[in-house]
Amino acid sequence: MPGLPSDVDLYTIQVKNVSEVTVFVLLGFIGDFEVQLSLFFLFLAIYLFTLIGNLGLVALVIGDSRLHNPMYYFLSALSFLDACYSSVVTPKMLINFLSENKTISFLGCAAQMFFYVTFGTTECFLLAAMAYDRYVAIYNPLLYSVNMSPRVYVPLIVVSYLCGILNASVHAGAAFNLSFCASNEIRHFFCDIPPVLAISCSDTTKNHLLVFYFTGVIEIVTILIVLVSYGFILLAILRMHSAEGRQKVFSTYGSHLTGVSLYYGTVFSMYVRPSSSYSLDQDMIVSIFYSIAIPMLNPIIYSLRNKDVKEAVKRVFGKNWCINKVHFSH
Repeated sequence: MPGLPSDVDLYTIQVKNVSEVTVFVLLGFIGDFEVQLSLFFLFLAIYLFTLIGNLGLVALVIGDSRLHNPMYYFLSALSFLDACYSSVVTPKMLINFLSENKTISFLGCAAQMFFYVTFGTTECFLLAAMAYDRYVAIYNPLLYSVNMSPRVYVPLIVVSYLCGILNASVHAGAAFNLSFCASNEIRHFFCDIPPVLAISCSDTTKNHLLVFYFTGVIEIVTILIVLVSYGFILLAILRMHSAEGRQKVFSTYGSHLTGVSLYYGTVFSMYVRPSSSYSLDQDMIVSIFYSIAIPMLNPIIYSLRNKDVKEAVKRVFGKNWCINKVHFSH
């Protein structure tokens, strides 16, 4: 009939309506103002501790020439990565605790997902590179400086970032090419992949398969590198003649392996599973652990038992204290 839109016109109108979604709402943690305020101060303290611990460690490695070796370059790279990782998520979450307007733009949401996946994936590869570095140092310490020269450790760090960028480009590109028409409310405190896919009105089967297979391959490959590296480290420790030396080295690398296990375990449980088993409320708790808590804990895990780092802290802070004391006395 004349005057009625054709099927093509209706399709154009529907696509136009779908494309008009320009903002998302991050629902986050639901509660009254007192609860929100308490969570604000809790996560603010965690975030400040994360920044101070990680960036402080980076500054320590840069400022102390005795820490200028591959092990501490990897450690400073991890610390910088954790500071960035937490900063992608936490500031927006803190703002939302105190604001009634919990919106994030379409591009802002895409950027948050891209950088979050980039840093998360990079950390997987960087942890594997660090495990390999420790294997080289323990298994053949006399050739460590040769086998782990800048020609080796710099490409390992660069490749870790490139893998992160590639993985993030795939997932963020696939997710934000979907249509969002049913709802723009994301049941999460940041734009993670599963909750964003959950509100799309498109078929997300391919997206879930991408997450499952890409994350599965990355986890399996990097975990194998970690396990093989630490397996050889364990053999080298058992061959040590000194019982005290074995206990000291084992306690140090035991804490390292604990940190690695926590990160890989939470990421694996979050992404490498059937999409039907996703529980967004439960996933928020898990994602807090690996995106906010672990970046705070890593400086403690990797530095608390490290004699060189503790001595460097004493030298730097002791030197500054002496300078301030002399300046004050004058």
